[in-house]
Amino acid sequence: MKLYITCIYVSLSFFISCNGQINNKSQITKEGIPHLTIGDTVKNLSNSIWIIFQAQNGDYWFGSDTNGIFRFDGKTIVNFTERDGLSSNRIRNIQEDKHGNIYFSTLAGIDKFNGSSFTYLKPIKNMFPNSNWKLQSDDLWFSIIGKNGEKGPYRFDGENLYQLEFPKHFMEDDYFKRFPNNAWSPYEVYFIYKDQKGNMWFGTSNFGLCRYDGYTLSWMYEDHLTNVPNGGSFGIRSIIEDSHGSFWICNSQHRYTMTPDFVEENGNRFIKYHKEKGIDNLKSADGFNYIYFMSAVVDSSNNLWLATYDDGVWKYNGKSTTRYEVKEGPKDYTVFSMYKDKKGNLWLGTHAGGAFKFNGLSFERFKP
Repeated sequence: MKLYITCIYVSLSFFISCNGQINNKSQITKEGIPHLTIGDTVKNLSNSIWIIFQAQNGDYWFGSDTNGIFRFDGKTIVNFTERDGLSSNRIRNIQEDKHGNIYFSTLAGIDKFNGSSFTYLKPIKNMFPNSNWKLQSDDLWFSIIGKNGEKGPYRFDGENLYQLEFPKHFMEDDYFKRFPNNAWSPYEVYFIYKDQKGNMWFGTSNFGLCRYDGYTLSWMYEDHLTNVPNGGSFGIRSIIEDSHGSFWICNSQHRYTMTPDFVEENGNRFIKYHKEKGIDNLKSADGFNYIYFMSAVVDSSNNLWLATYDDGVWKYNGKSTTRYEVKEGPKDYTVFSMYKDKKGNLWLGTHAGGAFKFNGLSFERFKP
């Protein structure tokens, strides 16, 4: 990477309502169907599209870092912002429940959209072990990248949002001695992943990777996954399980086979795993034989795609790699996330270039 990221932080300039309910600006038609009266119809997406998501009904949702949310139904783009009930215009994640409600992780908290209005979900704080640490199939899990003081993930069970906290990490005392003035929490969750067996994985800013199997929290820490060679902290920003069941974590140097077991030492639980060599013959722009990636997907042909911050996107077919630039004309764009939609199309969310879509040969800027 040409630029190493420690974290993405902003100051919040607004107050979060404590009653949890956002004003409903919808109207009811004579047939009793909510009619949407919020949002502005626009011609284009924002340049700062970080997150892309496709809902069950086919609509695309684009989360920006500065301009709220954009919904594209195939014909029209509607932009929703704080004026329409969003808690913040800075979006970090988008999910959907089995009923078709859409949820947005913002820098000010988690919002629910029921098709006509937004509701702020007031969190209930909990620490581990606690009855609210559970693993249920319909749960939604959230994190808020860049919000100061975060100490764990959020779990929504359909009725309540629980703000969960990790127990004390074995590296905590040493970390705070070395970095007493860091603005962010080393427990902050950068990434959440659900594996093929249903386990939840949480990538943290400085304490490595945590697995929750419904009963136990166990940890994995390797310095090169969190800290880049030139100095600085990358954190665990991406985790993916490939078609062979191997895990790729943050960089292409190694892949990991995880066992369901853990080892307990001095009251700490560590994941048991096997490490193998990752991708051969890969050279980054900086000359390293591996890359750090921000986001990853497995495509419909089981190819592994790794999206880097500023070194393009790499496709690995199990034998060789192909690199794709992310640019429009002479301008290169930095990437925040990668997404595979319901038809298998690949998308990129970028910091300043809007959304990009793969056309089979290259990534091109999305212009509805």
